[in-house]
Formats: sequence, C-alpha cells, structure tokens
Amino acid sequence: MTCFVLLVVLEQGNKGVWETVVNEIVNLTFYAIIVYVNLLYLIPNFLKKKKIFTYLILLFAVALFITPIKLFVFHFRFAGNELLQQGLLAQQHYFYLANVLVAFGSTLLNIIMDWMRHQRERTILENQNIQSELRFLKSQINPHFLFNTLNSIYALTLKKSDDAPEIVVKLSEMLRYMLYECNEKEVPLSKEINYIQNYLALEQLRHGGKIGISFAVEGEVNGQMIAPLLFVPFLENSFKHGASKTIDNGYVNIKLKMLEQEKIQLTVENNKPDTFPTANHTLKSGGIGLVNLDRRLNILYPKKHHLSIQDSPNVYRVILDLTL
Repeated sequence: MTCFVLLVVLEQGNKGVWETVVNEIVNLTFYAIIVYVNLLYLIPNFLKKKKIFTYLILLFAVALFITPIKLFVFHFRFAGNELLQQGLLAQQHYFYLANVLVAFGSTLLNIIMDWMRHQRERTILENQNIQSELRFLKSQINPHFLFNTLNSIYALTLKKSDDAPEIVVKLSEMLRYMLYECNEKEVPLSKEINYIQNYLALEQLRHGGKIGISFAVEGEVNGQMIAPLLFVPFLENSFKHGASKTIDNGYVNIKLKMLEQEKIQLTVENNKPDTFPTANHTLKSGGIGLVNLDRRLNILYPKKHHLSIQDSPNVYRVILDLTL
C-alpha cells in the first residue's frame, strides 16, 4: 500500500489524481503478474533446481511477453490522445526494463527470505541438538553414579553393616535432588554444594573411614547459579580411579573457592598407587566421565572455563576455573 501511494505521488505530475491512480493500478497489476509467475513457477522449477541459464531466459521472455500487453492496455486507455500513444511506443524499452527490474527484485527478495528462513531453522535445530546433547550427557552422569552407589549398598548389606540404612537415606536425598531439581538449566550453587556434601558423606560411609576426605568452601556463596551435577564426574573419578585403589593412607581433597561473585575454582586432588608419569595429560586419563564433562562445559560455558589436569606418579589433581 505504501509503495502504491509513493508511485501515485511520484507519477502525478500534471495529471489528475484519479487518472494517476488508475495508471498505477494497471502498472501494479502487470508487476504482480510478473512477480507471481516468477515466485510460483520460475524459481521453484528452474532457479532452485540450479537451471540458472534456463531461468534467466524464461525470466526475460516473461518480461518481453508482458510488455506489449501492458503497452496495449495503456494505448487503449489513452485513446483520443495521439501524443501520449506515440510516447508509449517511444518508451517501450523503459517499460520492458521496468518489468525486468521488478522480476529480478522479486528474485532477490525471495533469496533473502529463504536465507533468513534457513538461518532461523538452523538456529532452532542447533538449539534442539544442544539440548538433546546436554540431556544425553547428563543422563550418562546420573546412572553411572547410581550404579556405583547401589553396588556399595549391596556390599554393605552383604556385610550386614549398620551403615547401610544411613547410606540409603543419603542416596534418597541425592536422588530427590537429581530427579526433581536437576531438570532446570541452572540450580543454586548452595544446593550443588549440599549435594557434594551428601555424596562425600556417602563415600565416607562406604569406605568405612579408610580414606581421608576433606571438602572446604572458601568465600561467600550468595545466590550464584550453576549447571546441575557439573562437579560429580570429578568426584566419581577421584574415588574410582584414585583413592579407592590406594593401599594405605588414601585421600581425596576438594576445595571450592569463590574468586569473585561470578567466578569459582574447583580443585579435586587424590593420591593413587605408584605409577609412571602420564605423558599425555588429557581427559582420557579420567575416563569417559571427564570426557563428557569437558563436552558439557564447552556447550554450557564456552570460553568461560579452563580445565587443567595434573597427573603425577602419586597424585592426580583437577582444577576447574569457571565463570558462571
């Protein structure tokens, strides 16, 4: 509508308003025919099928076919005005050029709209893929921990240990957190810390005090939010591949340090049996859990984290710097 009004204003000149309106209606009618033929037939059947040369020939042919019909209509409208009719014949190449420009303009607009639609669909698909991958990675964390804990409970029940009921209560609290609160994108850091405390208490019970376990929180925990279950693979790794296999004086030390309001540092250190130094300090030394965690960190905190692994003959240390 705006385009129509603009054409009327530009073309009015010495003509009356009504005559100009009728002329522009005729113009827009023929432009619309060219545009719809282009959008509904030429582009789908030729341009999108990479038949570019054929498409261009047909586009010029459509403009060439429409031009004399349009001139005939205007010639009929200007009946009785020989001067205007002669002017139409003198300017027929301008009519043809205008038709071609309108056709190419609709092609360009269609290409832009297709590109924008493709970008929008790709963004939606990427978001869906990221969410699916996060759910998959998180699902690899939860069952892994659950199976380990159930094995521990089974071992305690075989020994008829008095610690079995307490470990079941701790597991119940942790499962409640995992099932009902970890579905959110982020959870309060305080709840994640409470989960870690439950986890360590469970491990302490499971090992019967044979392993020294310490957990220190430095700085103020005040409303920070974090992705749920982000630290669990570090803890699992320290017990599964380190302290649990140490013959004497095993230990696991965890320190969570608030560097700033939105920056934290997690350090997990455990001793291990005597081994030769690892030449390649990659996540592979920590098993699939740390590999998945690294992938999850790259999705959730791109360029906002740094993961360092120090693997010496007797000590395994992981340091995670994270900007929330």
